[in-house]
Amino acid sequence: MNMRMRNIVAALCAVTLVALTGCMGSKSATSSGRGGEVTGVGGGRSFKEPAPYGMTMVKRGFLKMGIDQQDTLWGKQTPVKEISVDGFWMDETEVTNSKYKQFVFWVRDSILRERLADPAYGVDETYKITEDKNGDPVTPHLDWKKSLPRKPNEDELRAIESLYITNPVTGEKSLDASQLNYRYEIYDYTTAALRRNRLRPEERNLNTDVIIDPNEEVMISKDTAYIDDEGRIVRETINRPLSGPWDFLNTYIVNIYPDTTCWVNDFRNSDNEMYLRNYFSNPTYNDYPVVGVTWEQANAFCAWRTDYLLKGLGPEARYVQRYRLPTEAEWEYAARGKDGAEFPWENEDVKNGDGCFFANFKPDKGNYTKDGNLITSKVGIYSANTNGLFDMAGNVAEWTSTIFTEAGVDAMNDLNPQLEYKAAKEDPYGLKKKSVRGGSWKDPESYIRSAWRSWEYQNQPRSYIGFRCVRSIATSSSVKQKKR
Repeated sequence: MNMRMRNIVAALCAVTLVALTGCMGSKSATSSGRGGEVTGVGGGRSFKEPAPYGMTMVKRGFLKMGIDQQDTLWGKQTPVKEISVDGFWMDETEVTNSKYKQFVFWVRDSILRERLADPAYGVDETYKITEDKNGDPVTPHLDWKKSLPRKPNEDELRAIESLYITNPVTGEKSLDASQLNYRYEIYDYTTAALRRNRLRPEERNLNTDVIIDPNEEVMISKDTAYIDDEGRIVRETINRPLSGPWDFLNTYIVNIYPDTTCWVNDFRNSDNEMYLRNYFSNPTYNDYPVVGVTWEQANAFCAWRTDYLLKGLGPEARYVQRYRLPTEAEWEYAARGKDGAEFPWENEDVKNGDGCFFANFKPDKGNYTKDGNLITSKVGIYSANTNGLFDMAGNVAEWTSTIFTEAGVDAMNDLNPQLEYKAAKEDPYGLKKKSVRGGSWKDPESYIRSAWRSWEYQNQPRSYIGFRCVRSIATSSSVKQKKR
């Protein structure tokens, strides 16, 4: 078992130990209580979760999900169901180019540090920490406190330039986007918790209608990935017998640079080269929603954002939930606002009495500019809904974590409904459909309703699809949203 596996198993054991015994320093079970009465033991200092930066709290509640009056104009049947969802934090706006650039630059700088520490370049091995202050060996990791060289020498320059390519026409150097790969690991606690996956066979038949032979070999599907000798990402789904808790650790490698060519590929016979060359790279568009990001890239951003947060926290990091994409139910519940409205505003019209539109969409056929915009708009320039969320209709449609099926919510539980499936590379494309919500700058009024359902393949980037993150609320003590 390697060092990382030991750390994961140790962490799982630590979580179990805390759950059983509480925190160190609390009263012991034998000394608590009076006169032999059971009064409970302390759980240590309570944790009050602060409002995450740029997020708003959506409190738990009830929703009649879907459209009661089916859309006869478009012939779309939308499943309807009464559901309840727990509270969560949600980004006030869609993730912007600026925020996604921070992710891209972090990946770039991590690769540069790896290469500067690589003996093959003969540069500076101190960019990687291999031992602690006492000289004891630790799992090698990058030293982010050590700055990148401002005036690189010949060896440093060779390491840095290995990440750039030269334009054969202009001679300009630019990042080699094909190298910007982010590797992350996700432990699948849900699958690990299923009784059929218990390591002790005698525990697999507790409270279940399906009798499992305790001697039957349990097969586990696990995602893994690696970079081959030619620098290509190879993703595999391994099916193997259950052997230990590390079988639920999935590894992903994702190239995270947005597909800037989506502006050309989405609109044939049109001149959109300006957006191809400017939309992500030009600071003018920093506060616009990032597009050209696949569902897989959006998940990688959530994983990086989580790790980035946890590194800045102390012991309380164990209470904080991961950033993730919203479920389809969470998205609709948040978009409808506190009154469950059809649109993220109070009435059924798409503009106010002064003729100003409530969202960025396509009001008429071919007239993209009637609402004041041609393509996307800056995030947050339209009014927020009653949950404090901006652009929940129009601007860009948004990825959810839910797999798309025609049955929709009918196939889900009515408590925190979700359908999740991690499609393997070899799976048919029908299993790679993910639900997309909210409509975009190119969609008509009917498509920007909160209940409208659409989909896209998880590996398909579009110029009209972006995303925002959510985070489950860590504790019930997070009652009031902090005002900024």
